[in-house]
Amino acid sequence: MKIFCLLLLALLPACLLAQTSEISLTKGLIIKESCKILPGNYSISLSSEKEPGITISGENLVIDFQNAEMRGAPEGVLPNQFSGRAILIKGKNITLKNARARGYKIALFAEGVEGLTLENCDFSYNYRPRLRSIREREDFSDWLSYHHNEQDEWLRYGAGIYLKNCPRATVKGCRITGCQNALLMTGCNDGLVYNNFFTFNSGLGIGLYRSSRNKLMHNRLDWNVRGYSHGFYQRGQDSAGILLYEQSSQNTIAYNSATHCGDGLFLWAGQTTMDTGEGGCNDNIIFGNDFSYAPTNGVEVTFSRNRVQGNKIIECTYGIWGGYSYGSTFTGNFIADCKTGIAIEHGQNDTIQRNAFQFDSTGIQLWARETQPADWGYAQKRDTRSRDAVIDRNIFLNTRKSLKISNSKNISVNGENLFLGFEKLLETAKPNENLKFIRNDIYSTAAKIAEVWTHPELTPSKNLNFSHPDKNPENPYAALDIPLHELKEPDSLADGMLAVLPKGSPRGRKFILMNEWGPFDFRRPVASLDTMAGNLYSLVIIGPSGSWKITKMEGVLNVSAKRGSVPATLTVERDPASDAVFIEFEYTSPQVTKTVFGEIVPTGKVYKFDFQRFEKKLDWRVKFFNMNSMDSLTGIIDSLTSSETINYSRETIHMQTPIAEKKVNDLYFAWWGSPLDGVNEDKFLTLSETEFTIAPGDYILELTSDDGVRLYLDGKLLINNWDIHEPETDEIAVKLGGSHRIRIEHFDAGGFATLDFRMRVKR
Repeated sequence: MKIFCLLLLALLPACLLAQTSEISLTKGLIIKESCKILPGNYSISLSSEKEPGITISGENLVIDFQNAEMRGAPEGVLPNQFSGRAILIKGKNITLKNARARGYKIALFAEGVEGLTLENCDFSYNYRPRLRSIREREDFSDWLSYHHNEQDEWLRYGAGIYLKNCPRATVKGCRITGCQNALLMTGCNDGLVYNNFFTFNSGLGIGLYRSSRNKLMHNRLDWNVRGYSHGFYQRGQDSAGILLYEQSSQNTIAYNSATHCGDGLFLWAGQTTMDTGEGGCNDNIIFGNDFSYAPTNGVEVTFSRNRVQGNKIIECTYGIWGGYSYGSTFTGNFIADCKTGIAIEHGQNDTIQRNAFQFDSTGIQLWARETQPADWGYAQKRDTRSRDAVIDRNIFLNTRKSLKISNSKNISVNGENLFLGFEKLLETAKPNENLKFIRNDIYSTAAKIAEVWTHPELTPSKNLNFSHPDKNPENPYAALDIPLHELKEPDSLADGMLAVLPKGSPRGRKFILMNEWGPFDFRRPVASLDTMAGNLYSLVIIGPSGSWKITKMEGVLNVSAKRGSVPATLTVERDPASDAVFIEFEYTSPQVTKTVFGEIVPTGKVYKFDFQRFEKKLDWRVKFFNMNSMDSLTGIIDSLTSSETINYSRETIHMQTPIAEKKVNDLYFAWWGSPLDGVNEDKFLTLSETEFTIAPGDYILELTSDDGVRLYLDGKLLINNWDIHEPETDEIAVKLGGSHRIRIEHFDAGGFATLDFRMRVKR
């Protein structure tokens, strides 16, 4: 009996450890032992940026949330107002599973945690800013800049997951949508990120900064995008499915789907390289991914040495942009329906081999500018000529201009490239030195062959192999049969998922539909303006299947239908006597609907959505003034604080005569240089004035500026952002009705400048 009792006492600690405790969450809780969280929703609001909701601290811990959810903001609080960090992790070898957190600036923040594992967590619907770009024009305050993160500048953008100095981290099976950024990693090496769903965010899917030897594989990273309006602009505004910045090297990026992103992959060497000419984001393997339907670049790799291989890139502005790439290989990629397949300015020793180009406007473009920016240390310390590229065994099918090569040296086009169905084989805007064109198969009409034959840079003609157009090869892709040992294919993960767009998913840039909170995710209906012809609007209603009906209309004379099912096309005739159009819809669906903020609308319940536009045009008179130095600029800034200056009737500023004047009905300017003849490129001031009448109501005035700006309504100062700043947007709610006057004073201190005024009905 005594022996039995001793044995029981010896086994008791092991039994207690096996029965992991269940606990509830409270604000400020510190978890130091392995445990499970009692399922449920926990309201834990935070008021400061760095304040954690709970803290996990220790070593060798396993925390299972069992799908418990932390909520940082009540319903009705907008995502750009979220604050705090839901979960803070410190320690070593910590595993967090099945956690949910929403309504925070950062859902999960971990620093200095070696061996961190995040598994099956959902950190959707956290911070994201309100976007200001609209259908007809972008707003420059929406542009992102991830160029610096030495002081955690990325934190201002928020994230589902932010990992800092966390070696050997694993992020597996997590979901993040409805944020600006999904996963940000800084100073994180040797990690594994796979089988995640980071989709429909307005910034980045995955972002790396000074992070090397990581594997990013088998992830769905679709629709991480902003800055796109189909048929109007395609800027991307530095959003991306995957971003690699500042000395992030030797990473493997393979088997991901990053479609419909600003860039599919965006790689930049970093400010260190730009200043010193050394280092870069080098020796990354970018293999077997789908980077299609990017507004800008399927892949952008700059100032670095990398391997881009076996990727699918369709309908991008540039399939691959490789500015200042050196010693890089671009092999076995399928690039179709792009403006330019592969574009490399100032590249050296690059190999473009066994790629297939189809229906691109230009296949390959290589060139160099005459001068380099004087403030680039890179350009002062590195060879930046366009030289020594090899274009080998590629296929160009129905590519309008196969090659554009300009101001380049020692370019070799050889190894049986196949040119089939082109309009122009080679365009050379500026002379090249030693352009070799050897043993290529060219299939075209006799006239086009004659054009190639007589090209001055392609002599002697014996280096060209012209084939009869009736003898096209049965399999034009045969040249892409590359032995596996040459591909050096990264090993796929044994449990890696097939990361592709599901069958039936929308495909194409026309399905990048942006609103003020980010990309449309097809979880609810939306009424989108397709075309306009005078006062006639054509709306498309898309989303999950269901029924809709119109419940309210303002500023509308007629509609083609007042009820129907999704999808639908609706013709709306605007009342020309009204400045605003507003249509409210009610929608019911046999399936669950999610709102733009992630709230669930149960099956059969009514969901309301609307379409609205404000068509009021204002007649602006814009005057431009030069300032010859910062001293004169300071003088004008000081003068504008006087009561005399803010008098609306004043026609001059600081007793100056305008250098130029302009009349516009849309106050929207973006200046990279001189606004008009005679006006300085930098250090100028504008005065914009308008008078108008408007129907009584509540309105929102929005004003984006770079640099300083002041807005006066009927002589009263309402917006005062009178300092030097990057593009910023100020807004103010006002009551209007009858006749009004607006005066806007703006100055540019240097560099890029913008001024953008908008007005809309407050609802």
